[in-house]
Amino acid sequence: MVSQGSEERLRTSIEAWRADPGATYRTWFLWEERLKNFRSIRRGIEQVVRQIECGSFGNVYKGSSLEVAVRSVAEQRQIFKGADHAFLWKPKLRIPDIYEDPDNQRAFGRFLDACCCCSTEEQVLHAVTTLDARRIKGLGPAAANLLYFLHPTIAVPFNTAIVRGYNAVTGSRTKLGSWPDYLAMRAGTLRLNERHRDLLSNDLGAIAGFLFDVGTGRYPAPPLDEADAVAVWERDLAAVRERAVELLPTREPESDRSHTDMQGLLRDIGLGLGYDVWIAANDRNRPYGGGRLSDGCAGDLRPFDGSAGIDAVRLIDVLWLDKRDGAIHAAFEVEHSTSIYSGIVRMLDLALGPCGNLLKGIFLVAPDARESEVRAQMARPAFAAVVGLDVRYLAYGELERHRDSIIRFGEGLKAIRSISKCLP
Repeated sequence: MVSQGSEERLRTSIEAWRADPGATYRTWFLWEERLKNFRSIRRGIEQVVRQIECGSFGNVYKGSSLEVAVRSVAEQRQIFKGADHAFLWKPKLRIPDIYEDPDNQRAFGRFLDACCCCSTEEQVLHAVTTLDARRIKGLGPAAANLLYFLHPTIAVPFNTAIVRGYNAVTGSRTKLGSWPDYLAMRAGTLRLNERHRDLLSNDLGAIAGFLFDVGTGRYPAPPLDEADAVAVWERDLAAVRERAVELLPTREPESDRSHTDMQGLLRDIGLGLGYDVWIAANDRNRPYGGGRLSDGCAGDLRPFDGSAGIDAVRLIDVLWLDKRDGAIHAAFEVEHSTSIYSGIVRMLDLALGPCGNLLKGIFLVAPDARESEVRAQMARPAFAAVVGLDVRYLAYGELERHRDSIIRFGEGLKAIRSISKCLP
């Protein structure tokens, strides 16, 4: 906790920092090129998402779209120098584990996609908590530097100097490499920013720049009552952990299901009902049930080769096809933990293109606990075009409970429609 005297000295330091021609406020925050870089970095991150989605990202950092995006961040003057270090492939440590583990890579892509598409603090925190739950080795809160360029009023930049400065100013004990520590630091930084908002900005780059300069020794931090400061820090950390439980509650038995598991379940039901089944082109070789996810499935979408939008259609998680002519009767996008934006765009390419003339069902498959979130996203103006397409929500639990009876007694899409719900 900062005393009144310390608060006044802190304010004096911020004022001196703003006036210093060599400090980050003038050299970076007021830099006229800064906002242009926001746009180019966002485009770079979107390119990373697209490549991961279509399976063309590869397994190396050098020369990848991620390197291009991160290098643009690292070139943002002194505050972001070294931002690329966290993403450099370290062969002996096998980190960060997004180059050799396809599931981790896709989880990282979904994290970036969710943050590109979302607009609220709640959604950003959910994306961070979901990524942290994956425990991807070597992929810590340095990724928050990417988030800052997507949501500068929500995400705080993060590096060694900023952490050191924050700990010096607040008496906290933030650790590098921990997402909960980052979120606790973010909470304290927001309070600090609010108290001195007239000298700083809604853009959290300003307060991050000040903390960076404190952390590098350019400005001293005010003396603190260390016992009280640590107590505040511990409360912030405890609140973050409680919040993580709220955002990602234990779902019995959903917590153990994966995106692949649900694709496999839809595959088995589709085959049991007599359809040919198509598995997304970038998921076909994923291990499932002792074999590959695409075992027993259609090898191509030949009737539609060359059709407009076919490349996007090939990436839809699961399609059920008529055995006689290959017509697409049903499409399923599994939304395990991320934004539904990309899946809906692919569904639109299917429904409004030549492939969708016989389409009878569009389903968003998601955990039971995500129904309200899926409905809220579907209600966004950006999705107005899908209102007339009869998109339906299909819960994991309903699908699993009725799997055997649908295969045994079902016919066509009637049973699947009966256990799904209309959207929005």
